[in-house]
Amino acid sequence: MPCGFLGFVLLFPRPTCRPDEFQCNDGACVHGSRQCNKVFDCRDQSDEAGCETENECEGPTKFKCKTGGCIGAEKVCDARNDCKDGSDEPAECSYEIDPATSTCKAVSGSGPTLYFTSRHELRLMTVDRKEYIRLIPQLKNAVALDVHIPSNTIFWSDLSLKTIFSTRIDTASDASTHTEVIGSDIEAPEGIAVDWIHGNIYWTDSELKTISVATTDGSKRKTLISDHLEKPRAITVDPVNNFMYWTDWGEEAKIEKSGLNGGDRLAIVTDNIMWPNGITLDMVNQRLYWVDSKLHTLSSVDVSGGSRHMLIFDEKHLLHPMSLAVFEEKVFWTDIGNSAVYSANRLTGGDITELARDLNHPEDIVVFHTLKQTNGSNWCQTSELLNGGCEFLCLPAPRINSRSPQYTCACPDHSAMAADNRKCVAVQPPVTSPAPIPNVPTTQAPTQPYTTTTTTTTTTTAATPNASTILEPAQVNHKLSGLPTEDEPSHPVGAYIAVPLLVMSLLIFGAVLLWRNWRLKNTNTIHFVNPVYQKTTEDEMHICQNSTQGFIYPERTMLSMDDLDIA
Repeated sequence: MPCGFLGFVLLFPRPTCRPDEFQCNDGACVHGSRQCNKVFDCRDQSDEAGCETENECEGPTKFKCKTGGCIGAEKVCDARNDCKDGSDEPAECSYEIDPATSTCKAVSGSGPTLYFTSRHELRLMTVDRKEYIRLIPQLKNAVALDVHIPSNTIFWSDLSLKTIFSTRIDTASDASTHTEVIGSDIEAPEGIAVDWIHGNIYWTDSELKTISVATTDGSKRKTLISDHLEKPRAITVDPVNNFMYWTDWGEEAKIEKSGLNGGDRLAIVTDNIMWPNGITLDMVNQRLYWVDSKLHTLSSVDVSGGSRHMLIFDEKHLLHPMSLAVFEEKVFWTDIGNSAVYSANRLTGGDITELARDLNHPEDIVVFHTLKQTNGSNWCQTSELLNGGCEFLCLPAPRINSRSPQYTCACPDHSAMAADNRKCVAVQPPVTSPAPIPNVPTTQAPTQPYTTTTTTTTTTTAATPNASTILEPAQVNHKLSGLPTEDEPSHPVGAYIAVPLLVMSLLIFGAVLLWRNWRLKNTNTIHFVNPVYQKTTEDEMHICQNSTQGFIYPERTMLSMDDLDIA
């Protein structure tokens, strides 16, 4: 390489992309929303690489490093960096190791607490069942549930009130402290998940068939996914890697994933699945757990859809499971068929234990512990630009590789992103050209005709209630003054077409009359109707005239058209 060229490279290094941009392998920058959109935006096609990678790890006893590769689960939290990126030694490793099970245990102090909804109330219970209380009583129809541990806040949805609420846990029993987070444009919020790093809340709506996001105070919101959803229900998030996962128990049941900004959507479980109700994520091992109330199973799979494993098949303890949670070596679930809460070993599926019984429709369940929600970087706040430079929402982008964008901007519903991919612009309605009032298209029900009378003419038009019409300036003036309007004169072209047609019709009609008159003078006919077939026939009979005996009807003879001398 010539020295001059080397100096040029040193003086002009590869460009640094913005936090909301993806850097191609050749150094070029494209907007982060173009990563994994099934379109090659980089010249080297690197923006679509690794978007649907399969995990080579097999079975729940394997751990996948964030940079790729697998190690044994026993090497996680062993105070040694077995992964090159050290992802096998996360913050959760400040557990102690349980010598009996060789799994991580929380250090001494407050143990994990279970929160679960039971239709008209929200309860909490310690895993060892030493404490079991009613946290929030007198609810209407509590269903979904999640917690924001850093702020000690709990969120829940009420299916009857069609609302998502929040409150601090230490004041939860006081109804006056309950805050409405989402209370409009929502029908059936059956699943909610809190992004504790970026301060957002995600929820599914099985009636609207959507997945939406909002800030935890509800001030900004957006519909992220609204296509190809049938019955979305449970949802869980990973704000460290910026992914979310949800279940859909529609006709084509499945488990899907996407980035927390709605990008890089992918179905990861599509077969041997019927009614996937609850779903949860083991952050340390990057494995998803879900319950299927139709198949009576509890299963797990890695976040890429590989190494699927059925832990429990039990019609007795999984009669109609609704939700589940994972912490340490345990998995917990609710069952509305048995009106109970259970636990089991998350690796073997054994040691099934009933923790609570005689509950009123137990639905969602979560684990509350300080190590459950790990710390992470919020690039929307650490960036030099406030809110990442976004005018509306700053949403974390999925971490596909080290060159992935940190976030992308999002706009509210019914608006679009401006050219700078940061500001929002209103969506303009389609422009339509003026047209006569009777021809204005409408989506209303079939119209009813009505008649309006003026001093000079009577006009019949179509009533289109609530339909917006486009008026000419002269018509607007008549509307404002309350004066009657005159009909528009017909276009002269219509006369050019109608007059020749009328003349031709008269000529043909006259010719027919002349022919019939000639025929009647030469032939007498009798017509009769066939009452059986209701079909008119014509039999021609010649009538002979006798001056002395009157009319004589001869025998009926069939005549051919050749016998009728008609020129």
